[in-house]
Amino acid sequence: MTTALQSIQELKEQVGCSVVGQAHVVNSLVLGLLTGGHILLEGLPGTAKTRSVKALASALQTEFSRIQFTPDLLPSDVTGTELYQEVDGKHQLHFQSGPIFSNIVLADEINRAPAKVQAALLEAMAEGTVTIGDKTHQLPDLFMVLATQNPIEQEGTYPLPEAQMDRFLLKVDVDYPEASAEKDIVRLVRSEEQGMAENNDSSNVSFEFDLNNIFEARKQIANIEVSDMAEDYIVNLVMATRHPDTYPKSPLASWIQVGSSPRASIALDKCARAQAWLAGRDHVIPDDIRAVVPMVLGHRFVLSYEALADGVSHQAVINELLDTVAIG
Repeated sequence: MTTALQSIQELKEQVGCSVVGQAHVVNSLVLGLLTGGHILLEGLPGTAKTRSVKALASALQTEFSRIQFTPDLLPSDVTGTELYQEVDGKHQLHFQSGPIFSNIVLADEINRAPAKVQAALLEAMAEGTVTIGDKTHQLPDLFMVLATQNPIEQEGTYPLPEAQMDRFLLKVDVDYPEASAEKDIVRLVRSEEQGMAENNDSSNVSFEFDLNNIFEARKQIANIEVSDMAEDYIVNLVMATRHPDTYPKSPLASWIQVGSSPRASIALDKCARAQAWLAGRDHVIPDDIRAVVPMVLGHRFVLSYEALADGVSHQAVINELLDTVAIG
């Protein structure tokens, strides 16, 4: 009998067949799925952000919707609206659900939508509900927002507020693939055009995934042991962003203006347990925590003016954190 871990590993391999050269993206999607978190994918055009999300939804064989965020988008275009209609001779309001009522929701170019739309999405991400008028509607048990944004094209965009950024469990930087992977990408797309690809998301129909494996995996991950040492390491990493002057020999104090919220500690704990579970362990080790720190903390602190002036990146701060904060 196939275990939940085996099924998740097979799912990971299936998605990886359609997304070449972005193994860390595939791993982050699986982590989000296992922890019930939302993910922000940030990268240049053509780096397979949208393709990765579509490949995941296709492999899961579940409800998927794509919302193209634009400056003229309305909250009702996302959440749905109440329609006035006549039923059996009586006039009444009927709720017409929007694309947010799906298992996997792709919010494409999320920073192109105005604040009201982002606020509507924030409620769905934070509470798992949508409120229209005086009625609250529950979203599916399996609900995951995968948002994308372009890091360089800022014209006509609305930067995400810190509160919404904090709601994303992970922020994943999607870079250009290596030369060898680029060659594989060209071959994959060519084979798809020819209709002869053996491992893409359209032809490999033999793969079947039971969604119950996700919920079983979440139960098992909840029981992964986290030692006092691992907990201290998680807390110390987050505290280093809030009180960087604790480390006088490090430049952290001059780089960080605002530190991470308690959601960072919670997210590190969740993702480290999921990382350990994927590795087949029943306990968290420091390497599990270190592996998820860039995706969990990278968007949860604000760089100082001095850091921005000196060209210090969020990744450089993460590297300094990992080098500075001791384990145990």
